[in-house]
Amino acid sequence: MRIVVDNKIPYIKEALARITDDVVYLPGREITADTIKEADALLIRTRTKCDSKLLQGSNVKFIGTAKIGFDHIDTEYCKQAGITWRNCPGCNAGAVEQYVHAVLELLHKTRGYKLQDKCIGIIGVGHVGSRILALANRLGIKILLNDPPRHDNGEKGFVSLSTIARECDIITFHTPLIKDGIYKTYHLADESFFNSLKKKPVIINTSRGEVIETGAILNAIRNDKIAEAVIDVWGNEPDINIELLNKVFIGTPHIAGYSANGKFNATQMTFEFLCSFFNINIDSRINLPEELVSGTNSSDSDILSNYNPLIDYKSLLTHPEDFEKIRGNYKLRKVTIQNWRID
Repeated sequence: MRIVVDNKIPYIKEALARITDDVVYLPGREITADTIKEADALLIRTRTKCDSKLLQGSNVKFIGTAKIGFDHIDTEYCKQAGITWRNCPGCNAGAVEQYVHAVLELLHKTRGYKLQDKCIGIIGVGHVGSRILALANRLGIKILLNDPPRHDNGEKGFVSLSTIARECDIITFHTPLIKDGIYKTYHLADESFFNSLKKKPVIINTSRGEVIETGAILNAIRNDKIAEAVIDVWGNEPDINIELLNKVFIGTPHIAGYSANGKFNATQMTFEFLCSFFNINIDSRINLPEELVSGTNSSDSDILSNYNPLIDYKSLLTHPEDFEKIRGNYKLRKVTIQNWRID
């Protein structure tokens, strides 16, 4: 069995060596039709676009993406071609929680936000959004939730996007990128959305860049419709909008979910999916890396001593042309024990 692997997926080499010696490691953007022609499986991240151009004529039967999102996979083509794919929902939820928590603490410390007096709107209440919900509850923030698929499934406790726009002081996005259909999230936050805002909120996006329309949020900042913007994911990555980068409160290079813990979770899940698909009957558990074995719990009050996103913002602001380099060589931070788990 031949496997082609994105060489930025950590903790995977020892595991794969247990099942095959025919493994090719490549940078994500160098995984091409020529390099995968004889491969049985691909293990990738978001920088490898899995569509007919890449896959047609190959031997690929399985794609595992060590990420939550899957908008880089042409799922319809894979269905037609008989290719199974799996993503890793929830793998980095603890890291994104840590990121949002640090943002909220910075708003408190540098902007004087009394969080208990604020209302946060959480758009998308899946694995990550549910962690933000639990965080907001711990911090005593009033919460409104928006999740149309769950609402339409008969679940209670959700409000409309217009209610979020009208009543929230902080609005945070945690949706997948869906480009069409009744649950479309592409440019969910467009000119109409920003024009409907009533309370000049803080906007946080750690989901996908295209969930927010770049021109619309720029106009909202220029016209004083929002108080602050925190952007981790950008339209047209890695060629991000420099004006937006310079106007945000915090801007980071798509690393909100980049923790050693989250990466380990994703690698573990991807390896398990691979073994299951090919009926490989081994113990698929990967040994926990030494850096994740030890650690201490931390309280909500000392979050910035563990992670401060302003440091990552300074790095990107200084060298925005190095977006991909900074992201690709990011030193994985550690999420404190209470904020992560292997589900």
